[in-house]
Amino acid sequence: MKAIVSVVGLDKPGIVATVSTTLANYNINIIDITQSYAHDFFTMLLIVDFEKSNITLKEISEKLKEAGDKIGVFVTIQHEDVFRAMHRI
Repeated sequence: MKAIVSVVGLDKPGIVATVSTTLANYNINIIDITQSYAHDFFTMLLIVDFEKSNITLKEISEKLKEAGDKIGVFVTIQHEDVFRAMHRI
């Protein structure tokens, strides 16, 4: 299963490390990552693969939210199919 992780917040050291460590702790592989910075605002999108993980989407969503709360950023995760359906024109 693949999913999309979105991270938004004010830029500060440790955002990428916090999110990637949280994913790695549950054996979730980052397939692709993109990030941008504009006027103190940080955004990051990650495509991740759950192939070798045994955590559910709901469980990792909670873990990512907790990690984001600790560093002051908003982190969400959506199944790839849901993300694609939401962004169809």
